[in-house]
Amino acid sequence: MIPAPRDAAAGRTGPPADAGQDQATRWALAARGGDPPTQAAFVRATQVEVWRFAAALVDPDSADDLTQETYLRAFRALPGFQGRSSVRTWLLGIARRACADHLRTVVRRRRLDERLAAEAHTGRPHPDPAGQLGAADLVHRLPAERRAAFVLTQLLGLSYAEAAAVEGVPVGTIRSRVARARTDLVDAVGDALAG
Repeated sequence: MIPAPRDAAAGRTGPPADAGQDQATRWALAARGGDPPTQAAFVRATQVEVWRFAAALVDPDSADDLTQETYLRAFRALPGFQGRSSVRTWLLGIARRACADHLRTVVRRRRLDERLAAEAHTGRPHPDPAGQLGAADLVHRLPAERRAAFVLTQLLGLSYAEAAAVEGVPVGTIRSRVARARTDLVDAVGDALAG
């Protein structure tokens, strides 16, 4: 449970009063210093609106995760928040970008799944570098994580950064997986040729 904000007028700590700012904005400005009760008060003052916004833009099932992502981004950016606009405006802008990023990822994954399914069911002959195995057979032998990184970057032409966004991992992880996949494929071709 998030503790209730403390009232400055009652001799307890709280954000300074400013007639031009709403309470949530004052909590946000006070939360920049890293005080956990003040940060909790800021979240409590804005969380319902952020959740409703995310649920409306994406769907209620994703709203919890998107709300959490919004606050992760907001707390990273909070030191730069100056209070020139309402914190709600600022925070809902962050929520909108988090939702847009989420939807782009969902669409990318759906398109990738459709492309992979279409490629798997085309029945087209694939070049056979080993003379015994099809390229699809070689790729399917790769471990799942390496196969995904390899297909995204080498077959579908996504950049390493785009593949990292699709897989939700750092770019270096994608580079490593692709390098290992290439080694695995070279070894598989060598084994097939040796026979």
